[in-house]
Amino acid sequence: MSDRPNLTLLRSHLDVLMATLDVDVIGLIECLVSPGWRLSFGSAEAPAIHYNLSGTGRMVVGGCSAFPLVPHTLVITPAKKPFHIEVDDSTAAKRMNVVEAQWDPRFGERIQRFVAGDLDPMVMLICGYFRATYGSSIDLFAGLSTPIVERFEPADEVGSKLQAALAEISGGRVGMQAMTTAILKQVLVTLVRRSLNSTSVWLERFSILSDRQIALAFADMLARPAADHSVMALAQKAGLSRSAFMARFVRTIGCSPMVALRQIRMKRAADMLAARTFSVEQIARAAGYRSYSSFLRAFRQVHGYVPEESEGDGQNSD
Repeated sequence: MSDRPNLTLLRSHLDVLMATLDVDVIGLIECLVSPGWRLSFGSAEAPAIHYNLSGTGRMVVGGCSAFPLVPHTLVITPAKKPFHIEVDDSTAAKRMNVVEAQWDPRFGERIQRFVAGDLDPMVMLICGYFRATYGSSIDLFAGLSTPIVERFEPADEVGSKLQAALAEISGGRVGMQAMTTAILKQVLVTLVRRSLNSTSVWLERFSILSDRQIALAFADMLARPAADHSVMALAQKAGLSRSAFMARFVRTIGCSPMVALRQIRMKRAADMLAARTFSVEQIARAAGYRSYSSFLRAFRQVHGYVPEESEGDGQNSD
């Protein structure tokens, strides 16, 4: 068995990882910046996606070097990194004006607009704060420390998708959250697809996707959460020794294999519970628990409450 990482992901692994990714839209904003102005944002607890609809400017994220913003540029900024968008004024040599902005998460179901400048905007962006997770809290973007920058074309329809998300929030219709979440996931999957043919190899900067052997085991857990997984069986799946697998799994995913499996199972259980179609005991078995009481303990640990039982549920038939 080899203990060295293999950074080539198979398409089947990516398919599972993308299909099981949960995306939550926290808030969408519009950014309008005029020549001679800078729109500056402080750090936020969530990563953000930015798409430049029109105009030319530049963006600076954290302590990284500035990079150009041209139409159809998509940027992912890491969590806890300040950033600013600015546009030069070629007609004046005066100092750049600055507008300090701060996204307010209390208004997640309302579009926030930030404007820098008193002229027609040169740069117009749609931006969104989001979470992309597996299980209850395994964050796809947790290890991202520098921005991802990709250029798209109008035919890719990334801009039209994000504009549709803005329209959903503006309309406030039934199912708005579900629609915006689905749209943003489409954009993220489009971005991952682009990475497979990109000259800039950034996909492996996601810790979850950076180690093919760990990704293989993790994808198997996601695809078959009810299976009788063990650390040894998962290590064999990854082609690693048990000790190497444990060390690399914790480094890659951020927790131990069994903690990750419990999160995945409990997310599935919560989704099934919300459907109101299955008994709690049926959900326990579908989540991979033969012991009903063990399932209730795990559910309480992850979600903070015991699932409500209808008459006839709650009997351990082991």
